[in-house]
Amino acid sequence: MLYRFAFDNLITRTDPETAHHLALQAIGAAGATEAGRRALRASFGRLPHQPIRDERLRVFPRAFPARLGLAAGMDKNATAVLGLAALGFGFVEIGTVTRHSQPGNEQPRLWRHPQIGSLRNRMGFNNDGADAVADRLRALRATKAGRSVIIGVNIGKSKITPAELAASDYAYSAQQLARYADYLVINVSSPNTPGLRDLQTVESLQPIIEATRAAAMRSSGREVPLLVKIAPDLADEDVIAVAELVRAEQITGMVATNTTIDHEFGAGGLSGQALRARALEVVKLTRKGLGLRPVLMGVGGITTTADARAMLAAGADLLQAYSAFVYQGPSWPGRINRELAK
Repeated sequence: MLYRFAFDNLITRTDPETAHHLALQAIGAAGATEAGRRALRASFGRLPHQPIRDERLRVFPRAFPARLGLAAGMDKNATAVLGLAALGFGFVEIGTVTRHSQPGNEQPRLWRHPQIGSLRNRMGFNNDGADAVADRLRALRATKAGRSVIIGVNIGKSKITPAELAASDYAYSAQQLARYADYLVINVSSPNTPGLRDLQTVESLQPIIEATRAAAMRSSGREVPLLVKIAPDLADEDVIAVAELVRAEQITGMVATNTTIDHEFGAGGLSGQALRARALEVVKLTRKGLGLRPVLMGVGGITTTADARAMLAAGADLLQAYSAFVYQGPSWPGRINRELAK
């Protein structure tokens, strides 16, 4: 109730991107000390006592403490990982990170749509670049607290890189980041980088998968779990085609879904509750194409425990969220994870 009051009377009067940065700075500062992390866990982020026991998840190097994690987009540069984990997310996916640092699109580029529980963005992969983020992750993993968090790294194509060189762009980022990642996500589904979604075709995606996997192996000396993130706006047959490619390439799995451009609010991709129905459909289709073995992370419109359970019932093994965290507040991820464990 306190967060809801603050959101309605203070946060909504602040520019969305400014509020985002201020919140992330506060979470990062709270998570920078052991005392701060303990306070966050005690207040908000207490997780279930037992990690997830799931045969499909054995492809990951460590057991997940809970099923719900933070989707990419909030902590693009790995500046608040420890604080976010202490708030009750079972894992934290950073990024999207690109080979080259880039400022993203011009502002304004982030909007709230509280009447439908959604956010809209046209950020354009603003991030510090693979080299800088790798340095930050190296320092994080050098600490006991940093090694304890399951971290996914979401990588995308730089805006200045032509489509025909996309595979080498992804490979460079994987080379720099894979050694610090519990898993990597190939993002070919953001609507805010020109031409990026064209890379979701099987013909374009296959060389990206191969180059990324090889670079991650060279860098880390291990088989780094690798997933592909798709858009909800793909035609049903294309969803299945990508899933079948993932299965044929024998990589870890998929993330479904990214934001949607199927809306009437203007430029950018829409996330949150407005996406829930289509995200659920795409998760079902993706599981059909993947078959039983590959891992599937379900994302899109999860707000309640019932939403989360519906996504799991549709075929997801793990869940991610972003918009509901913004609208529901710091106690939300821990509460959902505890309820899912019952």
